[in-house]
Amino acid sequence: MYYVGIDIAKLNHFASVVSADGEVLVKPFKFTNDNDGFCKLLSALASYERGSLIIGLESTAHYADNLVEFLVSKRYQVCVINPIQTSTMRKNNIRKTKTDKVDTLVIARTLITQPHRFFSQEDIDLMHLKNLGRFRQKNIKERTRLKVQLTAYVDRVFPELQYFFKSGLHQKAVYALLKEAPTPDLVASMHLTHLAHLLEVSSHGHFNKEQAKELRILAQKSVGSSDRALSLQVTQSVEQIELLDRQIKDIESQMTEIMLGLDSVIMTIPGIGYVNGGMILGEIGDIHRFQKPCQLLAFAGLDPSVYQSGNFNASHTRMSKRGSRVLRYALINAAHNVVKNNSTFKAYYDAKMAEGRNHYSALGHCAGKLVRVIFKMLTDDVAFNLE
Repeated sequence: MYYVGIDIAKLNHFASVVSADGEVLVKPFKFTNDNDGFCKLLSALASYERGSLIIGLESTAHYADNLVEFLVSKRYQVCVINPIQTSTMRKNNIRKTKTDKVDTLVIARTLITQPHRFFSQEDIDLMHLKNLGRFRQKNIKERTRLKVQLTAYVDRVFPELQYFFKSGLHQKAVYALLKEAPTPDLVASMHLTHLAHLLEVSSHGHFNKEQAKELRILAQKSVGSSDRALSLQVTQSVEQIELLDRQIKDIESQMTEIMLGLDSVIMTIPGIGYVNGGMILGEIGDIHRFQKPCQLLAFAGLDPSVYQSGNFNASHTRMSKRGSRVLRYALINAAHNVVKNNSTFKAYYDAKMAEGRNHYSALGHCAGKLVRVIFKMLTDDVAFNLE
């Protein structure tokens, strides 16, 4: 076997080839992070049989993603190494040297001495799910911020509006109204037939002409401001929220498509949908990274924190919340749905509530139980069977 070590950077990568006995066959060379550079790497490896090469690179943010996908598409055996492994190997060197060229040799020799797992198309799909899941969370957070901002604007422009719409401001009928008439005087000056049609169409028939008449009277009596600057902020906030709604929907559609291709056993858990399941799988990645369920629990930040001083050991502590925030959110959300759809989890939730715990504490325990179930399912590739 021949081992290829690649040191990853933003603009330029370095690579070298080492034999199984540690002999340097191809000295470290530089190639760019683009198509020309990738082709240069393939040319350097062309004299070796593809099946006799093992390519290794460190897990370094997103800079290696394109190269990994490129090499996997060319059917090379690629390993992504934990930097802790290469750091240990580097410390064994007599001279304290760290350069890009030296690092390629360290990575190659780490492949020789350490166990490794090859990257597959499934790993790439999981990587895409992780990126999409995190991007979705950012968009949801931004949408929430805009909704709070819009509420503050409407409180100044048309404060009576939130009491007229019983379901709140954030619905299609209100958005359609605010885009066309963001101030009370504009609402009051609208033709009643047009206002009634606008509300009826945007609410799918929920509002009628009588309610439109009530709204116009409310607008005529409003104490809100007709400031043009505020009305501009209202309309643009609505447009931004609607844009984010469409983007989030597109992200979820893409995640669903990937999940359908993966056909994971996680989808057999009652209450877990494609988006939530995709977020969980994307954050976990390769389940074989974790040897025990408690490691996965800690990675999600659902493990209990430890407080000890002298002879005192706290018997009741909060969850650590140290791991992946996205994974923790997805697991808590999944646990909430599973409790509603599975008798075993519902009984476990009720038992925790009977102990005097509050809803979120009981849900946290259910999420911990769900982690252990997911670990078993993904490790052994078995469907959910708790009834």
